[in-house]
Amino acid sequence: MEKIYIPHLLNSPNRQRTIVIDDPIEGLNLLTPVRGQMTVRHGSNFLEVTVSADTILALTCDRCLKHYNQRFHLDTSEIIWLDKNQEQDRSYPLEREIAWEDLSESLAPEGDFEPTTWLYEQLSLAMPLRQLCGEDCQAPEIEQAAPPPIIDNRWARLQSIKNQLN
Repeated sequence: MEKIYIPHLLNSPNRQRTIVIDDPIEGLNLLTPVRGQMTVRHGSNFLEVTVSADTILALTCDRCLKHYNQRFHLDTSEIIWLDKNQEQDRSYPLEREIAWEDLSESLAPEGDFEPTTWLYEQLSLAMPLRQLCGEDCQAPEIEQAAPPPIIDNRWARLQSIKNQLN
C-alpha cells in the first residue's frame, strides 16, 4: 500500500480514500495476506481511519509450544489528530510528566499517512495476549530425573558407621 499525502485527501470525493487491502504485512507471522478494506477520511483537523480485514495467523501455543493457525478478523477505527506542531523536533528528557491530552496519535497536516504501518500496529494490538491452541491444551509432561546425590568425602567415615549400625 502506498502512503497517502494528507492534503490530497481534501481533493478526493467526500474527502476520503478507500483502499482495498490484499497484502502481506512484514513483521507478522501470517499464513495469508491481509484482505479487506480501509477507509481514510479527512475531517479538517483529524483523520478518521477505519478497517475491516481478515487473515490467518500462525501462532505458537504459550502452554504446549505447538504451532497452530487461527483465523483473525480486524474491525477497528481510530481518530488521528492533525497537529501543525508535529513536525517540530521534540527533544524530550528521558523522564517527564505527560498530560492525558498528549496521549493521542497525531500527524502533521502536510505530512503522509502510511496505511501499511497503521495496519501493522492495529494487527499487533489486536492479537490475543494469551495464545492457546485449544481449551483442552495441556502442558507437556517433563520427566524429572532425580539428581545424583552429592557425596562429601569428609562424611564417608560417618556413613560407614551408620551402615554398620543398620
